Amino acid sequence: MTYETILFFLLICIGILFGALIYQRFQFGHKTQAKLREISGKLREIQEMQSDETVFVFTDNPELIELAAQVNALLEENRKAKADCRRFQLSSRKMLSNISHDIKTPMTVILGYLEIMRLQGGGTAAMLQKTEKKAQDVMELINQFFTLAKLEAGDMDIELSSVDVCEICRESVLDFYEILTGNGFDVELSLPETPVHIQGNKNALQRILFNLISNAVRYGADGKYLGIGLRDTGREISIDVADKGKGIDKAFADRIFDRLFTLEDSRSRDVQGNGLGLTISKHLAEQLGGSLTVDSTPHVKTIFTLKLKKFVY
Repeated sequence: MTYETILFFLLICIGILFGALIYQRFQFGHKTQAKLREISGKLREIQEMQSDETVFVFTDNPELIELAAQVNALLEENRKAKADCRRFQLSSRKMLSNISHDIKTPMTVILGYLEIMRLQGGGTAAMLQKTEKKAQDVMELINQFFTLAKLEAGDMDIELSSVDVCEICRESVLDFYEILTGNGFDVELSLPETPVHIQGNKNALQRILFNLISNAVRYGADGKYLGIGLRDTGREISIDVADKGKGIDKAFADRIFDRLFTLEDSRSRDVQGNGLGLTISKHLAEQLGGSLTVDSTPHVKTIFTLKLKKFVY
């Protein structure tokens, strides 16, 4: 076989290989475009139907597989955002309903007393005192509502400084002294004799403890016990506020800090709060750079734990 013949066949082989590569590239590009159109169509369908489907692409192309994974990640984030939006809307409607109820009740009493006083030309000291108390209840609810609104909007500046947490704990218990003794509570304090300083804010910490203690008195009355203890966990200080009352069922444990969430025993003001106290306390704890959690075994012990950073000198 001559040199020219070999060269001729070699050129033919090269031409065949080159043609095969071009065809393969063309087919690859065509398939890729088809898969991209498939993904685009599925996304359009998901958007129009507002469905919770994901995109499935059957391909060996690693770029398309990665694209589908990223698209599905975005769809999952979108689903979570829609779910959060729905929960927020339901929470807002319930909040407005509860606030309307909690304001309407004392206002009805106030208006009733005022009507009696108008018709009788005056009122007794007891009646005036009850009217004033109901008006204070309304103002407290309104103040709590706006406090929560400012906290959630990040509109409340809280200055941090060195605070003796033991002193604040003792003062907070003394504020409830008459209520606790009048209801036969056994009070147990487990606090160091020497000062323990945290990075905090006195007013914010007092408000958190007020809400936690009042919650223990309200819901833990059956157990007749209030315990406040302090634990040093290294870089943090943990404050435990405990009671031995009916506690919190596991089904409600994740919702106890939700806005205006109250246990469904009653809407009576004698046994229930307005559902804002624990929410405000959790927000305040986070504003202080800490956290607020709960662990409850009904009729055994319920412990709210406030964790705050130690003060660094």
